[in-house]
Amino acid sequence: MPDDSPSPASPPSSPSPPSSPASGPPASPAGPAPAPPLPLADRLYLLAWDPGTGGLTRNPHLHLLVRAGALADLAQRGLITEERGAVVPDLDARTGDPVLDGLLELIAESRPRSWKRWVRHEARLTLTAVRDRLVAQGFLRVRTRRVLGVFPRRGYLLQRPEAVAGLRSAAELALRGERGAAEVPAADAALVALAAAAELRTVVSARDARAHRARIAELALRTGRAAPALRKAVADAKAA
Repeated sequence: MPDDSPSPASPPSSPSPPSSPASGPPASPAGPAPAPPLPLADRLYLLAWDPGTGGLTRNPHLHLLVRAGALADLAQRGLITEERGAVVPDLDARTGDPVLDGLLELIAESRPRSWKRWVRHEARLTLTAVRDRLVAQGFLRVRTRRVLGVFPRRGYLLQRPEAVAGLRSAAELALRGERGAAEVPAADAALVALAAAAELRTVVSARDARAHRARIAELALRTGRAAPALRKAVADAKAA
């Protein structure tokens, strides 16, 4: 039969000494810090990929689009300006972004060129640098195939389709959202305006381009000279 008599009371415990800041490591944060937003050129390049197939959609102006994104990024940071129709860099400036800093150096070491010429001049260098960075960050994966069973051919596959889906949602909100164009973040405004100028149909379809022409024009005003320069470069490429 169980014993129901009360157990003797235990002696009161002595209070714990107050902790000091040096008594242990600080409490860990609730979670990892959010990753910084991708640069504009990287976002534009990723938006050309199809999350469903993992492949790159066809756009002959993609290298021009990525270069224009890098130029717009530098302009929004105040690191390139225009003098007498030519793009002029801040010779002492550095961003810490190797793609943008490489473009700044290229502009500084070259003869003066207009915005449209800088959209075109060696634009594939910027695209390659962006693509290689996205591979290193895990957004893309290198795939090597053999042509005719002999010749190796290097290709790429999208590794993070959810990232592209998120970018598309942000672009759609900038294009169709209820906020006025002046209230859209500058990078999002540039993304939509440049995508429309380069006819990147994964972001701005031909129907959207017609239906939202006024909105796109308002967003382009937030982009500075990069959007009209890209539009002219694309027109020249199509006429060639």
